[in-house]
Amino acid sequence: MADKLKITLVKSTIGAIPKHKATVAALGLKKIGKSVEMPNNEATKGMLQQVRHLVKVEEI
Repeated sequence: MADKLKITLVKSTIGAIPKHKATVAALGLKKIGKSVEMPNNEATKGMLQQVRHLVKVEEI
């Protein structure tokens, strides 16, 4: 199992509900196409589950 995840924002948050916008911001994503590396833990997985329609996830 990978210990890090590469998370990329692939869809705009303009039409998203405020809770999803806050989750994307908490992940550190600001612009479409930008990526961040996060640890592969339960907290991160929960955040990704909430915004799975806005992001792309890869194991590193």
